[in-house]
Amino acid sequence: MDTNKNGYTLIYATVMVIVVALMLAFVSGALKSTQDKNIRLDKKKQILSSLWINTDGQDADALYKKYIVKELVINFKAEVLSEKPGEAFDIDIKKELSKKPEDRRLPVYVANVDGKTKYIITLLGTGLWGPIWGYLALDADKNTIFGTYFSHASETPGLGANITEAPFQQQFVGKHILNDKNEFVSVAVLKAGQTTKTQEKVDAISGGTITSKGVEKMLLTCLGQYDLFFKQTTSGGTN
Repeated sequence: MDTNKNGYTLIYATVMVIVVALMLAFVSGALKSTQDKNIRLDKKKQILSSLWINTDGQDADALYKKYIVKELVINFKAEVLSEKPGEAFDIDIKKELSKKPEDRRLPVYVANVDGKTKYIITLLGTGLWGPIWGYLALDADKNTIFGTYFSHASETPGLGANITEAPFQQQFVGKHILNDKNEFVSVAVLKAGQTTKTQEKVDAISGGTITSKGVEKMLLTCLGQYDLFFKQTTSGGTN
């Protein structure tokens, strides 16, 4: 074949594209198991972070097994659908939120920290520029916030992105999601100086109001699904 002809160039380019595509597909397939493992490990780190457990330089998988004693799947009636290990962990909360409330399968992580029970709830919402997510840990009363973990995809550094920082997250510790009438009210995120008579509050991030309100809405929406579950303990019911 005459290598100076356009046909040769076209065939050569086509073959190279096919070869490169096959190589990329092979590498992607070969790395998928490792990528999936890393994603699962990162999720475990996030869950542990809501319990204020530092996983830096440690075996996060071992720590998860140590502190997370049970994984539950419940429905909006607070009925336990499954306690099979891994089933709650694999739930895609985004897909569940797209369903009718009565059709949702909701994950609950039960932890033991220094001999005390904690309940961890998955969160997903929207900030100024994209998704925000996280986990919220409650004390055994299912009312008092023990810890939080918030993250984001693309919030503004130094502003909305500060939802990931300790000063913002630590404000939630000790706040209550139920009022004195045992009604779910969540926690308000308000500008400094603002108050509300119906909820306990934390201060919004200065310059990051929209992202802060996104956190507020995320808490209200995601925690609200567990209304009956939260009231089981505080109203004297059984878990």
